Amino acid sequence: MTVIKTRDIEKALLSKGFQRVDSDHKFYFLYVNGKKTSVRTKISHGTDEYGDHLLGLMKDQLHLGKRELEEFFECSLSGQKYRELLIEKGVVVYP
Repeated sequence: MTVIKTRDIEKALLSKGFQRVDSDHKFYFLYVNGKKTSVRTKISHGTDEYGDHLLGLMKDQLHLGKRELEEFFECSLSGQKYRELLIEKGVVVYP
């Protein structure tokens, strides 16, 4: 079972170009070249760790495979490489 602390998730998201918006949850939107993309995810307030179920949902929101998600949080997948993956998958188009 994989468990990742939400502070580590937030750190990885922010280091890859996501920006945080607070409301009833913490929403994260990916920005590329200063423009907001459709890629987004959220972290619930009061949740200290994410297990397999929530990480599976986040994996889909971030358009990553299981191994890619692990690399994303281990920070072996750079922000640049992540954006390149999204472009290859047709999720993000550079302006």
